[in-house]
Amino acid sequence: MSGALRRACLAGMLSALALALAALPGLAQTLADPTQPPPESRLLAPGAVAAPVASSGPQLQSVLIGSRGREVAVIDGQTLRKGDKLNGAVLVKIGKNQVVLQHGRSKQVLTLFPDAAAEADASAHKR
Repeated sequence: MSGALRRACLAGMLSALALALAALPGLAQTLADPTQPPPESRLLAPGAVAAPVASSGPQLQSVLIGSRGREVAVIDGQTLRKGDKLNGAVLVKIGKNQVVLQHGRSKQVLTLFPDAAAEADASAHKR
């Protein structure tokens, strides 16, 4: 084979390879975010109305209790320890699933899973 023919053949193969590589991103699958709920969970039953998400005050998001007695609560995105203030209220107690905020003489109990706690209270009162 002559040098010119060899170069033309090589150029043709490189062009074909470049076109094939350029088409690959279009063939790639997009991956779903594994941390998102499945799409079915966003569907409502026929005639159902979505319940509004109402926040009636501070939300307890996390409780961390260390082996050496360190207790931390995350309320509305703020990391707090016993004695810290949140909107004028003092964090007076940190428990496994709840904390107590005191504002003057009134106390407010924040529960980590408020829906589950409400259901447990309702079932306890039925007995």
